[in-house]
Amino acid sequence: MNALHTSVLHSAVFDHPEMGAHENVVFAQDRDTGLSAIIAVHDTTLGPALGGCRVWPYETASAALTDALRLSRGMTYKNALAGLDLGGGKAVIVADPRKEKTVEMMEAFGRHVDRLAGTYITAEDVGVSPDDMEAVARHTAHVRGTSATGLGDPSPYTALGVFEGIKASARHVFGSTDLDGKTVSVQGLGHVGFDVARRLHEAGAKLIVSDIHAPAVLRALEAFGATAVDPAEAHRVQADIFVPCALGAGLNAATIPQIEARIVAGAANNQLQTPADGIALKKRGILYAPDYAINAGGVISIALASPGSGDTAVRDKTQAIGDTLAVIFERAAREESTPEQVADAIAEERLAKGRRA
Repeated sequence: MNALHTSVLHSAVFDHPEMGAHENVVFAQDRDTGLSAIIAVHDTTLGPALGGCRVWPYETASAALTDALRLSRGMTYKNALAGLDLGGGKAVIVADPRKEKTVEMMEAFGRHVDRLAGTYITAEDVGVSPDDMEAVARHTAHVRGTSATGLGDPSPYTALGVFEGIKASARHVFGSTDLDGKTVSVQGLGHVGFDVARRLHEAGAKLIVSDIHAPAVLRALEAFGATAVDPAEAHRVQADIFVPCALGAGLNAATIPQIEARIVAGAANNQLQTPADGIALKKRGILYAPDYAINAGGVISIALASPGSGDTAVRDKTQAIGDTLAVIFERAAREESTPEQVADAIAEERLAKGRRA
């Protein structure tokens, strides 16, 4: 490799602002199926890197790499904070999940996962269905969230954990977990977001919903008597709680000054665009539930489930997400810190202990 190529490589990958301490980044292609994927392994201190596969029509390769790296690091912290003996990784496939994704593409992705020999374990994420994971599983054993590996679709457990986290957040801010009469804006009505909305509706909350997919919005209007808004307006409506369940980086310098809610607690990954955004939320008196703490139910389900087992242990650990957040909120208040700084510190303490072992 000549000096020019080395310089370009360092600029695009090794000098990427999200590269950090990533152990391995794989760029995978399959011309026959159109697969273009990035698999990022962030840290395997606590065990093999577990993290979902996301299918999304990224506008540029750089955007896909940024998402993969950020999500991968987030999985390291999520798994550590959840007390799982797993590292963090993530995969992204550049494709429109409704128009370009095929069974053959997912099978090709499975073959690439298998080449990593178990250092990365994949699972379902945005744009990926349980059937997609079954296709992946035909070509690698390093996959979770399938019928053969336990409980199947992890999204109901993610939704359960988010709901428990919302209640814990409400207790910290409003003094009670009772959501009856509270106005909640749910942004994103995919598998997780819709189930979170269902649980909120059953708890008596008044729902404002939004999604880029119109049929999902219509379904929520009919099922929950909700009010619809444009997804770009979801954060700025008058509400007690804002629940972002779409893509990341939605909490930033432009949106935070517009938030009317007193709580932000949702399923989306990497909600803060920069660390400064968590501080900005705190200064505005808005409680933020760290994303990788509140949305860990899915990874808990795929980590702990086994074929033929029930889901009692998974549900118990997922429901404990509310207790974890309560500890985070109390420590943040005591230390005059932000919740995400405390969550990071707890995860890093476990990682440091693992490195010494």
